[in-house]
Amino acid sequence: MSTTLRTYVPEDAVPTWQVYYAAVRRTAIRDYTEEQVQAWAPDAADVDADAWAARRAAAHTYVVCVDDIVVGFSDFTDDGLLDMLFVHPDHSGRGIARMLVEKVQSEAGKRGLTQLITHASRTARPAFESFGFVVDRENPTNQTRSGVIIPNYDMHYDLP
Repeated sequence: MSTTLRTYVPEDAVPTWQVYYAAVRRTAIRDYTEEQVQAWAPDAADVDADAWAARRAAAHTYVVCVDDIVVGFSDFTDDGLLDMLFVHPDHSGRGIARMLVEKVQSEAGKRGLTQLITHASRTARPAFESFGFVVDRENPTNQTRSGVIIPNYDMHYDLP
């Protein structure tokens, strides 16, 4: 198997959505209700594909491919928000999330940022903590999707 880390290209829009959907529906279900994961990752027919693609393109987005298939992605914005970090559940536990976060940390530092922040899910919190992020506060009711509350955590990482 060949694993590569590269910058997002427009053709990655659908594969990154598929990774996101699988990660939320199959991995986050451990920590959230069925109603919450369905609101968080609705069926593809209910998603604005152009808006998804525009959001990925507007951020500094990176993908990891295994044998040229997108299996994970992450991004950050110019103001230091690490907004997305998702790995397909078939490829979890292989260091892909760490590879992505280290890339984001490196690139953010090169752009002069001094801190990254994220809004980590219950599922992602332990991974972010292992990458050096610190919990600032729990958000039991701040995030909603389609009227459904999806609790998360505000976290930060101070760049060297």
